[in-house]
Amino acid sequence: MDNRKTRFLIGYIVLAVLLAALFVINLWAGSANVGFKEIWDIILGRSADSTAAKIILDMRLPRLLAAALLGGCLAVSGFLLQTFFANPIAGPFVLGVSSGAKLAVALVMILCLENGIVLSSGFMVAAAFAGSLVSMGFVLLIAGRVKKMATLIICGIMIGYICSAITEFLVTFAADSNIVNLHNWSMGSFSGIGWDNVKVIAITAAFGLICAFLLAKPMNAYQLGENYARSMGVPIRAFRVALIILSSLLSACVAAFAGPISFVGIAVPQLAKALFNTSKPIHMVPACFMAGASFCLLSDVLARTLFAPTELSVSSVTAVLGAPVVIYVLIKRRKGEA
Repeated sequence: MDNRKTRFLIGYIVLAVLLAALFVINLWAGSANVGFKEIWDIILGRSADSTAAKIILDMRLPRLLAAALLGGCLAVSGFLLQTFFANPIAGPFVLGVSSGAKLAVALVMILCLENGIVLSSGFMVAAAFAGSLVSMGFVLLIAGRVKKMATLIICGIMIGYICSAITEFLVTFAADSNIVNLHNWSMGSFSGIGWDNVKVIAITAAFGLICAFLLAKPMNAYQLGENYARSMGVPIRAFRVALIILSSLLSACVAAFAGPISFVGIAVPQLAKALFNTSKPIHMVPACFMAGASFCLLSDVLARTLFAPTELSVSSVTAVLGAPVVIYVLIKRRKGEA
């Protein structure tokens, strides 16, 4: 086995061990004291404590599964956008895609709930997908008029600010009795996610991963240049549309259930690339998914336990953990251009 394959194997083992450890910690950590042995008995169905079983099976387990799946989706979405724009700081949160999805979901929730209409999980994902596509459409429209990536990034941030401001306006004037936890969701949170939501998230994540793997070969060619990809038979226009739709779907799923989660889509792909020392999609797609899952599990457990019983927004924690990575990438990129 050569050094490159050994590095890939070690990288996957590190991510798997980290993911497993964070999975156990998230099951154990919380305001209610449930021991490891009792958790194991609950999972195996051997515990007689119905209260502890409800806490583990109905609250903590679906929440941590959602955090892992959504974190993975967000990281893969970021990798797809970075491949599309050939820029390491492109991501769904920075480009305003997450904010567009957030605005669409907030609008639909307010209109439906205030009229007594019950929203399904699939409908929320569809609304978020529509919002993310509209935001991405504005970004692509601007991309056709500007040549500098820095200008495009700034425009994306401005689109995000506009969407967030409109969302906050809607939340402020929504009826509190009807819009339960909407403010917490708008700040980014994995709380309140149930098994029905987890099923929809799992289906969306599985579909996204399969599609990303199918696009791995043309993505690899696209990374070497548009002309090279075209010479290898990649239909550039269709490929770009596929990347945008897939990235928007993955980030929309996150926004629909957890609100906007910042910096995961930018920082995690960079960490995965550093760990594996490659940017090949066939390795980066699973690596980004596993790293994104670990990143969000760590952020969620910190959000729940740092100032317990007060719970922080997950987006605040991911910003604190992810922003230094982005700053490092920018400094490193600046030095490389000098």
